[in-house]
Amino acid sequence: MPERYLFEYAVIRVVPRVEREEFLNVGVIVYCPKQKFLKSIITIDDRRLHASFSGINLEEVKANLLAFENICHGNLTSSPIAKLDNASRFRWLTATRSTIIQASKVHPGLCIDANETLFKLHGQLVLE
Repeated sequence: MPERYLFEYAVIRVVPRVEREEFLNVGVIVYCPKQKFLKSIITIDDRRLHASFSGINLEEVKANLLAFENICHGNLTSSPIAKLDNASRFRWLTATRSTIIQASKVHPGLCIDANETLFKLHGQLVLE
């Protein structure tokens, strides 16, 4: 039987009006220390965002999500945070905040392949 590894994940959300506590899931971030894995997948559905939140500034949302991805993937030109190790970047990205881009609470699980798990979670939590 293949070895299973502990991983953590959070759902990435767009929360245009924090006071209303309404959000739309747009991505997933997965961290698996044993596999040295930290990656996110973000899918922006412009029509869905406009339907859910009229007047939303899509360019601002896309810029913030791009910054999130750059930090997650360790793009060294994007931010000093992107230079941190995987664990520190994951904790920083999933910290509680009241901004337009938020992460859900962190959830644990066991996986064989973190990348496969990322795509599965993305399909279940964002695309469905």
